Amino acid sequence: MNKWKIGFFLLAGGVAAAVSAVIILISSTPESVPLPDMERRNMSDNVLTVRATKENLEGIANTYIRKAMKGEPIPVTMAVGDEVLLFSEMMLFSYTVPVIMHFDPIVREDGNLILKLSKIEIGVLNIPPATVLKVLKDSVKLPPWMTVRPKEEELFIDLSEIPVSGNLQVRAKTFNLVEDEIILELIIPQN
Repeated sequence: MNKWKIGFFLLAGGVAAAVSAVIILISSTPESVPLPDMERRNMSDNVLTVRATKENLEGIANTYIRKAMKGEPIPVTMAVGDEVLLFSEMMLFSYTVPVIMHFDPIVREDGNLILKLSKIEIGVLNIPPATVLKVLKDSVKLPPWMTVRPKEEELFIDLSEIPVSGNLQVRAKTFNLVEDEIILELIIPQN
């Protein structure tokens, strides 16, 4: 066998090993991120109940995401229809690939949201959802009130940590997107 063929096989083997290592690295089972303990609100606080539409919620969410991600190279936007859509991008082998994640919202007892992944679109690629969420978590600096939980295939939105002026806190009461019934509570602390 001549030197050219040996060099070619070594190069091909090296490339195959590198691709295999990358696939194993990004598809390894991620550790679970614990959710914060549910906090009960102080019953002496004042509560203002607000009804929002999907359009209102989408505009407000994107405003806060944009402010929190100012200067980040990878964009993240949200669309709200009968489900919550999160649009972003991933870099795979020097190519930018669009990512669309479909989520079903679940209101926790403490008024925070869990967005449960129901579907994912990554161009024509077929990558496991937990892997995509792990790559998203590792490559995109999301706002501190958004926690990616790849193992559970969900995104936790800590509404109480969204910086709202006047020391207000936000809680979700009802989040029925199909009926366009979104009820939020603004908590106004007395102290």
